Amino acid sequence: VQLQASGGGLVQAGGSLRLSCAASGRTLNSYAVGWFRQTPGKGREFVAASRRSGDVTYYADSVKGRFTISRDNAKNTLYLRMNSLKPEDTAVYYCAAGQGVILTTMRSQASYEYWGQGTLVTVSS
Repeated sequence: VQLQASGGGLVQAGGSLRLSCAASGRTLNSYAVGWFRQTPGKGREFVAASRRSGDVTYYADSVKGRFTISRDNAKNTLYLRMNSLKPEDTAVYYCAAGQGVILTTMRSQASYEYWGQGTLVTVSS
């Protein structure tokens, strides 16, 4: 599966953005999916994930209650809705998909075989 992330940009603190991740090659509902982010000098960190069935989602504590992961199977697209954005949310955001992801590894980037190219989100104070 190939993944193409988009939707990043510059937004003021308190604002919202929706990131999209369009999949091609295979249907996205064959995979567990996730969003990760990375800032300069730091490793890639977990943001949110969804099981293949889409019925269970996981969030990093830092974004819980503000971010929502979802997928539209008809459009073969993954989304990350980000509300109440903070300057510390500034990062390059990556979408990912994996077939071998299990419950205990949903938050580990090593579990995901396929990655989008990243989209930059900048939150100004």
